[in-house]
Amino acid sequence: MISTLEKEIAFRYLKSRKKDGFLNVISIFSFIGISLGVAVLIIVMSVMNGFRAELINKIVGFNAHVTVKPYENSINLEKLNDKSLKLISKELILSNFGEAIVISKDYTKGLVLRGYNSKDFSKLDVVKKGNLIGESNQLSINSISIGKELSFNLDLSVGDRMSIMSPVGIETIIGSLPKQEIFTITSIFDSGLADFDANIAFINLDTLESFFDLEKKNRNLEIYLNNPSNINEIKIEIQKIFNNQFVYTWADMNNSLFSALKVERNVMFIILSLIIIVAAFNIISGLTILVKNKTRDIAILKSIGVLNKSIIKIFFLVGIIIGTTATFFGIFLGIMFSLYIENLREFLSNTFNISLFPEEIYFLSTMPSEINPVSIFIISLCSIFITIIVSIFPAINASKLDPAKGLKYE
Repeated sequence: MISTLEKEIAFRYLKSRKKDGFLNVISIFSFIGISLGVAVLIIVMSVMNGFRAELINKIVGFNAHVTVKPYENSINLEKLNDKSLKLISKELILSNFGEAIVISKDYTKGLVLRGYNSKDFSKLDVVKKGNLIGESNQLSINSISIGKELSFNLDLSVGDRMSIMSPVGIETIIGSLPKQEIFTITSIFDSGLADFDANIAFINLDTLESFFDLEKKNRNLEIYLNNPSNINEIKIEIQKIFNNQFVYTWADMNNSLFSALKVERNVMFIILSLIIIVAAFNIISGLTILVKNKTRDIAILKSIGVLNKSIIKIFFLVGIIIGTTATFFGIFLGIMFSLYIENLREFLSNTFNISLFPEEIYFLSTMPSEINPVSIFIISLCSIFITIIVSIFPAINASKLDPAKGLKYE
């Protein structure tokens, strides 16, 4: 326990005096450094958490939570009535896909075509959320729904026609030629992910299977869950139902992306923690100078019977007060900036006429932020721990001073 005397002396040493001007400057820089380090860590972690959450929402909004793909045999449709499957699922949709080539005068590119019937197409999240121009419930024969990015690249709008070539060949008198069809654009969707909008399009399921010569037995089952939070456990349950099929989740499909985001977040945490460590070392400098300036005071305290452990506590408390108050102030700054980061981005963009968060690069129109209490707790714990470590050594050195030599100190 820290006594009242020890507290009073520690707080007295923290007060500003003219002769301790240089010491006060070091203390202020220590305080500012730790505060900024903690604040920046919280802001960066919040933005990265927000970016990850937004990315998950957009990817899940464009893909099924769980997909069952035929392996050796077709999917047994009777299993769609399984009680346990109905209990965990919100929607069960049959689909298929194929890869084709878009052909225009000045633009040719590969395209993934995903096939749904009209009823199931209207159930997709990208359609239900209203991010669609045109008919949301119409996906008839030879109609197509394309992404916003692709429509921009091809300079097409709803009602226009586009030519698509299939890798499947048709026999003619001059040999085998790729199958080519003309599709009418009935809608344009905006998933919020430019990569998806530029490379994926939706067509009628029967049309797709005819276009790619696919059999109905090769159709995939897309499962949309009521509660996708415990998706790994649900995947195991679904695998038991469809034991002879290949079952995978949206997380499996994007595992490398989120692994890279996790690594990047951890690296950023380590790098930004160095700011706190560098600032904390200023506490060592400040306490060392404080001990030097208070040599006579320490000698007097020892001569009147104050124990070495009390001397340690006094100077240790000075370092802890600086580090702890700086940490809590940094937490306050970090939370405030995280809450209003989008307002700050808009202000800076409008004031300096620059784009700080271009949508074409980050796939998001706003800067997301998600404050995680666990992250804040870990950051504050690390900051206080570092402060404790750097405060110990100067405090111990203070207790080792010889009172006789200290009384001679001027």
